Amino acid sequence: MQPDPSNFFAGPYLERRAEAREDPGWVAAAWDDSATVYVLAHGTAHLLHGDPPRAAFLTRAHPAVRTAPATSLTLLGWFRGARCVLITLPPERAEPPVGMRFEELRPLTALLPEDEAALLAYARALAVWRTRTGYCGVCGAPTAPIRAGHCLVCSNPACGEEYFPRIDPAIIVLVCDGERALLGRQASWPARRYSTIAGFVEPGESLEDAVAREVEEETGVRILSSRYHSSQPWPFPSSLMLGFRAQASAGSSVRVSGELEDARWFTRAQLTSGEALAPPSHSISWRLISGWLEGG
Repeated sequence: MQPDPSNFFAGPYLERRAEAREDPGWVAAAWDDSATVYVLAHGTAHLLHGDPPRAAFLTRAHPAVRTAPATSLTLLGWFRGARCVLITLPPERAEPPVGMRFEELRPLTALLPEDEAALLAYARALAVWRTRTGYCGVCGAPTAPIRAGHCLVCSNPACGEEYFPRIDPAIIVLVCDGERALLGRQASWPARRYSTIAGFVEPGESLEDAVAREVEEETGVRILSSRYHSSQPWPFPSSLMLGFRAQASAGSSVRVSGELEDARWFTRAQLTSGEALAPPSHSISWRLISGWLEGG
């Protein structure tokens, strides 16, 4: 039996080699390795070039790399066989190198090669976390990177609190009642777009409990059972989408509340006829819907 393909932003696109993060001389090792490549992030934007867009991989010879302080570096891992380092630029260094540009990742994900999109998604999540964790939440002192940028530690010796990259678990579920699928839409989406039900997991809650709660809160539908399907990292800014399939009683009525503008049951014929606009093809929601359309 062939394994299911990975969701977009996932898969073996990178050798993380977490043990290399424990080397206190990792910055020098990266600099001494002429094969090392560097990707730049400014806020939530990445350095790109070309049309169609491609990730810009700089070498140590580039001025943007040579002038980057060691504290702005994060070891991502080995990408396409080469050591890859993220440089997080401060606001005052917003000018991109000549012939390149900073752009937001989300609108470009379908245009980039899949492995580059996944790499930049990983880099984006780390860059956002580092930017938002510049000060200790306990005592207010500045934080400093350790473990190759994968941990931020409070600079106050009396505190020493450590911070690790944030991940927010969220469930996303396709609910069926036999021959129909339950989809909802938010008011801000393009006209006719519908997608699967989703929401964040709350403290003290299992994933299965979150599935049942979110579906009932947003649509009034009570599910009978649920099962895990697959997951997708979603770095906008720090979610991990945990996909489920769920079963509801046939003929369950829908009552919209919460963040949704509308929710309804759709047959396969309605979806394939274009009555509803599908979510983007690189999202886990589309994978859940397309699997159901194919009879899964």
